[in-house]
Amino acid sequence: MKILVVEDDFASRQFLSKFLSQYGTVDITVDGLEALDAYLLAVNDNSPYDFICLDIMMPKVDGVKVLKAIRDYETSKGLTPDKRVKVVMTTALQETSLVKQSFEIGCEAYAAKPIDTEKFIEVMQKLGLINT
Repeated sequence: MKILVVEDDFASRQFLSKFLSQYGTVDITVDGLEALDAYLLAVNDNSPYDFICLDIMMPKVDGVKVLKAIRDYETSKGLTPDKRVKVVMTTALQETSLVKQSFEIGCEAYAAKPIDTEKFIEVMQKLGLINT
């Protein structure tokens, strides 16, 4: 599985990278602009990401805007929902309006920080990213 971790906080980035590396290859970006660049580069190289762990609050471009750009791109390419990258939004904030907006745009799940690894594994299983 090819995974992209988009996280501006160093400790969270390191934790997610180490945790997710047992499930596949992990790339890391530190802001929304880098995330969009990495996403498009992977698509153009015919090796798209299977899973993106996307922080909501980031500098330059926030996670909600990144998610919207990714979903708009997928729609423009005619990708059906089953062919789209799976996106889990993460945040330390209890910003319900941003979480609601993320679901409306098309994220598959939401994880509050600090990440509960057992719940995160359950979400990845439900999304079909890993086997039980």
